[in-house]
Amino acid sequence: MPKKKSSNRGKSVSSSPAVNSASNERGRMVLRVKSSEKMKQLALLSRESEEEWRPKSVKKGQTARGKKNVKLDAKMPKKPPTAFFYFLEDFRKDYQERNPDVKSMRDIGKACGEKWKTMTYEEKVHYYDLANEKRREFDKAMAEYIKRKESSEDEETEDDSEFK
Repeated sequence: MPKKKSSNRGKSVSSSPAVNSASNERGRMVLRVKSSEKMKQLALLSRESEEEWRPKSVKKGQTARGKKNVKLDAKMPKKPPTAFFYFLEDFRKDYQERNPDVKSMRDIGKACGEKWKTMTYEEKVHYYDLANEKRREFDKAMAEYIKRKESSEDEETEDDSEFK
């Protein structure tokens, strides 16, 4: 690259982070641009050193490659929603009736969150009761599921021993 000469001898020249300023033998300021190869090498070195002190985290239930190693059983009961989600169902219907022009779920969710925060405990009790009722049903279903699963595993182990 050709060197640029500064026409302002007495004034200081500001430079961007990618530009080095140095004075030549005549006292004039000369701007030199760092090569992109050096910048790439510095970035690569900083990434390598960062990986040494900060290992990649693996989420619970996942392997290092990001695949889940937990198999989901289709017969297992699903967890019930929380009180907030029951409130969200009711609020969404009312909000869409009052504001038909708002179609964004983001806006509806924000409005719902604000309303939930400002509600008193007495207003939320209905939703907490509903959530607790569904939770009790889930707990019963889960207990039955566990019993069925354990009994089927016991049968499978007995069957395996007979064939050997």
